[in-house]
Amino acid sequence: MSASDFEERVVTVPLRDVKAEAKHKRANKAMKLVRGHLAKHFKVDEDEVRLAPSINEAIWSRGQKNPPRKLRVHAARFEEEGESVVEAEYEE
Repeated sequence: MSASDFEERVVTVPLRDVKAEAKHKRANKAMKLVRGHLAKHFKVDEDEVRLAPSINEAIWSRGQKNPPRKLRVHAARFEEEGESVVEAEYEE
């Protein structure tokens, strides 16, 4: 694996757009925003972003109606079977 095949960094995902969503859908929207933000910054499709359960737990920790305003995520992009894949986990 060469250096160009692996990229790793800590990304802060802003979740302020969640407040425009209906209260009972906010945590679901936050999960979509995290996936979309990582896909955009690592230049991959949203289908190629894998989120760890720790991200789900962090978003849902305060309930469905009140997710956090931003989330720090440790993400890494690497090549797997010819495709770029991004794996992310929550960083406290």
